[in-house]
Amino acid sequence: MLQSPTSNLQPPDLIIHSAAQVITLAGDAPKRGAAQGNLAIIRDGAVAVSGERIIAVGDTLDLLALADAHTHKIDARGKIVLPGFVDAHTHVVFAGNRTDEFEMRLQGATYLDIQKAGGGIMSTVRATRSASLDDLVVQSRARLDAMLAHGTTTVEVKTGYGLETATELKMLDAIAALDAEHAIDLVPTLLGAHVVPTEFTGREDEYVELVVEEMLPKVRDWRLQIRDASRNLQSPISNLYCDVFCDDGAFTLTQTRKILTRAKELGLGLRVHADEFANLGAATLAAELGAASADHLVATPREEMRAMANANVVAVPLPGTTFGLGQTRFADGRAFIAENVPVALGSDINPGTCWCESMPFIIALACRYEKLTPAEAIVAATINAAASLGIADRVGSLTPGKLADILIADVPDYRHLAYRFGANPIETVIKRGRMADGK
Repeated sequence: MLQSPTSNLQPPDLIIHSAAQVITLAGDAPKRGAAQGNLAIIRDGAVAVSGERIIAVGDTLDLLALADAHTHKIDARGKIVLPGFVDAHTHVVFAGNRTDEFEMRLQGATYLDIQKAGGGIMSTVRATRSASLDDLVVQSRARLDAMLAHGTTTVEVKTGYGLETATELKMLDAIAALDAEHAIDLVPTLLGAHVVPTEFTGREDEYVELVVEEMLPKVRDWRLQIRDASRNLQSPISNLYCDVFCDDGAFTLTQTRKILTRAKELGLGLRVHADEFANLGAATLAAELGAASADHLVATPREEMRAMANANVVAVPLPGTTFGLGQTRFADGRAFIAENVPVALGSDINPGTCWCESMPFIIALACRYEKLTPAEAIVAATINAAASLGIADRVGSLTPGKLADILIADVPDYRHLAYRFGANPIETVIKRGRMADGK
């Protein structure tokens, strides 16, 4: 089964061959319903790469026939080959840590208790506001290194620890700097509406006005400058989304609508934190406004799932966060799939509730607690996550013409990615056709 004709192909720079399973996930569109479990596996398979791109995927004997004396060969016998993981929801850029709050939760304090006491998100806001741009880059780079080592090759990254225009822009500058220097490709999201900062307590609507009238226009200008300055047309850094945390203790549905409507007018894509703690109708709003994704979704009712399906909104449940909070109510991934909603996964790496760099562990959690099958979870962590970020034409599957973001996992069958946990199954990470060592 050869996915690219070999006629007129030049000898490849790299061939990964003899894999027990090549998980191709062929295609660009998000998979939904029964199709979410379709991995399009090639046994005794191979992938051929030239430069940054995949040029052929197929049987080992067919692809090895393309090689010449200069072709580098990697023998993946007894192992699986799959696309690099795409992490659809992260807060990986931040300063400091919140280990003290972890102990408080173990002693019974809730997320909202900690937030009302001045901790939670505002604790990280204070650390991030005081950090220099260089410090922010250094601290965040170490986390990206660990994510890359666990197979993540593309990540969405939110701001939201500034909650003032200058620091939100500093966070975007840090994201751009990391995208330029790091092997991982970054997709930025403005989360200026993460929570209402303490200096606006009792004046929540005034903060919403600041986001709408000052922050969003300046971020739109930042995006235009990045597009003009970007030398790498294949980098998704100029894709920019706007997100709002719509939930108890954060922003109301009315406030969320106002912010996202203005963001859409300014040409930004839309995402929304929805139903993590309570159902306020944010998933339906995401469908109404044509958002790319709705994320968390622990308390989402079936009728709102159906609205998401009809509007092609990708669901991004975040099992690591529920686990990190020590809670037992997880998003119902099985129900989203039954309602024909494409499901993606994100690590939600953040300093408060889920400091986790391992997408294999997120896959293991999604299978156990959100009732995805291993195949559905792999789709969620690759092609569907890429689709939620608007980059499924570039990454997320092993398809000729796409970027050569490829993993070799030292397991004999894809199900081991969910079956086993606590260790790193990823043996080799190839990013844009080059071996990646986490630096």
